[in-house]
Amino acid sequence: MSANLDLVRSIVTPWERGDFSSAEWTHTEIEYVSDEPPLVLGTVTGAAAMAKIWRNWLHAWRNFHVDADEYREVDGERVLVLLRYSGLGNPSGLEVMPIEAACLFHIRDGKVRRLVLRWDRKRVFADLGLSPEGEA
Repeated sequence: MSANLDLVRSIVTPWERGDFSSAEWTHTEIEYVSDEPPLVLGTVTGAAAMAKIWRNWLHAWRNFHVDADEYREVDGERVLVLLRYSGLGNPSGLEVMPIEAACLFHIRDGKVRRLVLRWDRKRVFADLGLSPEGEA
């Protein structure tokens, strides 16, 4: 297993428990990209800007967590994680059906320099030239 894959697993494992408190893995000028309007539609730069977006997102949920379905090393700097988000709406308490998504971690020098969150896995596979079955 590569150091990048180890790093991404160490980030996502706490997310599976609903723990989003660590930011040690981020580069201070991380570029965060999302296609989900409730988070941020577009791009923000900086660990503080990304943290603000996620704080606001997490306030809308109770028991919000992710479940990693698969980890894929794309190349020497990128790791793709296929995941599902779920939780209870806050304050409604309504359970939200799991949402399938993908996170692409761009890593350099042991820090995540770019994090891309996509809610359309098919788009991610197409953008990366990958098949859903894991073959290029």
